[in-house]
Amino acid sequence: MIILHASIAILGVLLLIIALKVEPVIALVLGSLYLGIAGGIGLAGTVETIAVGFGEIMAEVGLLIGFGVLLGALLYALGALQKFVALLLRLLGAKRLPYAMSAALTTLFPSIYVDVQLVLASPLARSAAPHIGRGGLPLLAGSLTAGILVGYVFVVPGLGTLSIAGLLDIPLGTMLIFGLVVGPVTAVVTTFLFSLVLKRGFWTPANDEHETQALQDAEQAADEKDAEHEAAMPPLAVSLLPVIVPLLLIASGAIASAAGVENSVIAFVSNPVFALFLGMVGAYVLARRTLGRERTDDAVTTGLSTTGQILLITGIGGSLGAVIGETTLDQVLGDLFSASTGTSVILTLLLAWLIAALLHFAIGSISVAAIAAAGILAPVLGSLDVAPVVVGLAIGAGALFALQVNSNFFWMFQSLLGISTQGALKALTFVTALASVVAMPIIIVLGFLVPA
Repeated sequence: MIILHASIAILGVLLLIIALKVEPVIALVLGSLYLGIAGGIGLAGTVETIAVGFGEIMAEVGLLIGFGVLLGALLYALGALQKFVALLLRLLGAKRLPYAMSAALTTLFPSIYVDVQLVLASPLARSAAPHIGRGGLPLLAGSLTAGILVGYVFVVPGLGTLSIAGLLDIPLGTMLIFGLVVGPVTAVVTTFLFSLVLKRGFWTPANDEHETQALQDAEQAADEKDAEHEAAMPPLAVSLLPVIVPLLLIASGAIASAAGVENSVIAFVSNPVFALFLGMVGAYVLARRTLGRERTDDAVTTGLSTTGQILLITGIGGSLGAVIGETTLDQVLGDLFSASTGTSVILTLLLAWLIAALLHFAIGSISVAAIAAAGILAPVLGSLDVAPVVVGLAIGAGALFALQVNSNFFWMFQSLLGISTQGALKALTFVTALASVVAMPIIIVLGFLVPA
């Protein structure tokens, strides 16, 4: 019976979001309320469980998300991404740019929110496309897709990654190490495979591209604004320090732990909360010195306005997981996901991928799908013979699958890159589906190699 109630709750959430356009936060709370009451927790117990689950996940990732978003907003103001892509173009040339761009966006810039990454990188991709030749625009559009969204679900401090790690109680150092294995490889291989597909006539410029005066005007305004502020921007190496230093600190803690080294100083400086706070403060000081107080305050205000929605959705994901934990659903799912043989490792990871993929395809939000899937699976992790970090990676891969027309990102992508809806289906929907599938063999191999 609990399976029926859980199905009703999840389908109800999907219908509220898709058909009635209800905010995901409201829909997830209503789904949690229904599941708790129908699952026998009781009226007061359900509300209390929702509050406790929200508080527990906020204790895990609340500060991390807040610091990560503010760091990304300040990096945006400092122009780090624009300068980095321009440097790649000069050093590597146009032919290698798609691969370098996808790897760099995945590895170095996941702290910048995906919409902002797209706004920053799309004019650079459009301007570089003619240098690549025929198929330059779709190839760079696909590399943006792979770079931005793969980093979002696999690499710390990507917000999707932080949410999955927090809900599944995965140490961020561990998530960082494995994310840096899966993320860049997935992004580069996806870009390469997409280039092969393009060579077979997958892209038709007459139908898949279009130019608008509004896009030209927006690019001209952006170029003028960049030129106006370029003199004030710090050097690239300095701009990247606020994101590189925290990643190195977090990684050092994971490496020290794996080596059996225990030290209070290492534990302190490698703590993800401290590391991201240090990066955020560094970016803030750098912005104040180079951009002035007014522009820095504007960047912080933008970051704070984004943080609230992300924190609410993440917290409600924790509430859903707590409600599941108080019902018997975790036992049922534990039986479904139980892994006693090598073959079951594959089945477990594919089921985790499938849950997240279905949620994303229906809801249209990578973050909501990842959070909901992690909330559903978190209570049964202890019964699995697969390492939690590998399950988290499988959830991230599933949540990436086939971003399409029910996502705001889809329409931003189409508009900013000057392509048609058909073109966006190819360079965004197809590429996210491809990346989601490319990642799974790597994740399955890790499922056999990493101890549970």
